[in-house]
Amino acid sequence: MVPITPIDSKIVREQIALSRLPDLGHASIREIVRLVNKIEQESGEKFIRMEMGVPGLEPPEIGIEAEIAALHRGVASKYPDIEGVPELKREAQRFVKLFLDLEIPKECCIPTVGSMQGAMAAFMVANRSDRTKLGTLFIDPGFPVQKQQCRVLGHDFESFDVYDYRGEKLGPKLDSYLSTGKISTLLYSNPNNPSWICFTEDELKTIGTLAKKYDVIVIEDLAYFGMDFRKDYSQPGQPPYQPTVARYCDHWLLLISSSKAFSFAGERVGCMIISELLFNRTYPDLKRYYTSDRFGHSMIFGALYALSSGVCHSAQYGLAAMMKAANDGEFNFVENVKEYGRRAHALKEIFTNNGFTVVYDRDIDDPIADGFYFTVSYPGMTGSELLQNLLFYGVSAISLTICGSTRTEGLRACVSQIHAILFPVLEERLEQFNRDYKDRDA
Repeated sequence: MVPITPIDSKIVREQIALSRLPDLGHASIREIVRLVNKIEQESGEKFIRMEMGVPGLEPPEIGIEAEIAALHRGVASKYPDIEGVPELKREAQRFVKLFLDLEIPKECCIPTVGSMQGAMAAFMVANRSDRTKLGTLFIDPGFPVQKQQCRVLGHDFESFDVYDYRGEKLGPKLDSYLSTGKISTLLYSNPNNPSWICFTEDELKTIGTLAKKYDVIVIEDLAYFGMDFRKDYSQPGQPPYQPTVARYCDHWLLLISSSKAFSFAGERVGCMIISELLFNRTYPDLKRYYTSDRFGHSMIFGALYALSSGVCHSAQYGLAAMMKAANDGEFNFVENVKEYGRRAHALKEIFTNNGFTVVYDRDIDDPIADGFYFTVSYPGMTGSELLQNLLFYGVSAISLTICGSTRTEGLRACVSQIHAILFPVLEERLEQFNRDYKDRDA
């Protein structure tokens, strides 16, 4: 007997067919968002939305008020300086010193239209710095859109799932790729999207040492800055500091986002921080695309100028104000987002109590931390099957396949939109899911 599911099965099947997605396990995040939106519209039923990493907390008033004040000063009628407003460059420089313990000139702190634009610009410059190299090595699992950016640019890339190569195994695995001499950039997120693993200082040293040995530029995506809640990275100027590869190599580029740590996603503003040595380094091959062979000049007046001609003027003042408050010890941005860790702890329990397993469950020898994402699977189902089956029960996620994971049975679940009031709804739906599928296997 076909079970009666929380979402009308006829509507779900119709909308999947209309989406023309041949395999939901290979659908992009935004394609899943669109599909779930359509099912919600047609069914009138609300989903437990776990597919998209959109912040679920209110933005800080500090940023809102600063942006409003900037608009009242008339900045909306003026183009922003392509290099960034002085206030943001100054506070970004302080932020990097106080929370990463890195000394960086203000000129090396550049606003971007979110970390997405920062990554795109990084590929456009770093992957064109040496004509003898092919492209990026992604330490996966990772944010799938960054690979899409490489595809759009026509850049080659390689990747591997790092989960089985932690600790002492990481060096030999990385060396096998970097020693070919064909890798121009290496990219990873830390904490990791989607698995939430966090590299240790020893692993970051390994990455930095090998990148230096083979003259590879490291792009470190810090979208979840300070959000490994097992340690307190929230006190300006006091250890522990946010871990970073920048302590172990010379040529690096950090992507700092305002979307998650500052709950400011809608304003599309972040910062690219470039090491001083990389910023001032000359690469003759850059002249193929840009007017200068200097890396920093090509980044600002080549790539970023062509992409957007600057970052939203008022949003820069909003981010600058939040960074200043954090730098001055008046705003604990990490404390604000610890709610995600609390949600993750509760949601993992709901899933595991109903037959699911956490896929990436260990961070070397420790249990995986509670954070913005976690990963789940269900016995006997591939990730594609699980993703599709959960839609009938009003639960959405994305497949780990599109994240470069070898765990093709798994899904990534984001906790940000699941407030405590929805926990009983999720529990009820997963209990029914488990009853229905456990009975089928019996």
